[in-house]
Amino acid sequence: MSNRELVVLGTASQAPTRTRNHNGYFLRWDAEGLLFDPGEGTQRQMLFGGVSASQLSRICVTHFHGDHCLGLPGVIQRISLDRVPHEVHAYYPAEGEGARIFRNLRYATLYHDQANLTEHPADAEGVIATTDSFRLEARRLDHLVPAIGYRLVEPDGRRMLSDELAARGISGPDVGRLRREGRIITAAGESVTLDEVSEPRVGQKFAFVMDTRLCDAAFELADQADMLVCEATFADADARLAQEYGHLTARQAGRIAHEAGVRTLVLTHFSQRYESDNSNMIREEAAASFRGNLVLARDLDRIPVPLRA
Repeated sequence: MSNRELVVLGTASQAPTRTRNHNGYFLRWDAEGLLFDPGEGTQRQMLFGGVSASQLSRICVTHFHGDHCLGLPGVIQRISLDRVPHEVHAYYPAEGEGARIFRNLRYATLYHDQANLTEHPADAEGVIATTDSFRLEARRLDHLVPAIGYRLVEPDGRRMLSDELAARGISGPDVGRLRREGRIITAAGESVTLDEVSEPRVGQKFAFVMDTRLCDAAFELADQADMLVCEATFADADARLAQEYGHLTARQAGRIAHEAGVRTLVLTHFSQRYESDNSNMIREEAAASFRGNLVLARDLDRIPVPLRA
């Protein structure tokens, strides 16, 4: 059984509110833990959300505005303090002196640095990391400063058909051997191929789109995503401000999700001008385009990545 869920650590934009912490999103993906855009207060929100430093394997920063990165010093120092033994990979846009800014944040205060942290400035678009269970991709977004979005893609696989396996007397270790080798000879002397007892299974996809104007890259990142976490900083009434400051409206976020074939859209990064009584308006504007599962994120929400059928 896969263990894949999003833990929302913060949903505010430029300024936190009484009910919204600055940004922070933890994606639990089987044995990996990816922390996206740790804003101020993320370390404390991790405690409330049941996320420990030892669960972090990757940190992904979209850009270096404070609400997306001022939590980095505390998070990195906590990795060091807890003596997390494994390597933690950190990704961020290389453009605009990204490496210098990241280093300034990493060493913002004096401490005994014992973190096993490897930096990966993203200086090109495309695949930036590959593991056995997924590949991590980046695309440049259209914000006021250099910014990238992230896309996690699980390789396509095969779904074993229990009825077909049983009909051919295949069970136990033979199932694993058939997966690995593609063909086996059963105890009855029958040759069975993997295609005969399985069917294609499309890998899951997760997309993370923060501060940006509407652009092609946002649609590319979201393409066929099982879950898209997307900023919805402004309502339609403030569309001019969204364009001026390099952000999306809720309606635009809904359009991206609809046209990209997203299954679950998680809206977040709300301007402080919209109090909780505006949530229905934000939802309705996004839902004008998107008919799938729509979630308005709240701090400390736990949202499962929808399973593939």
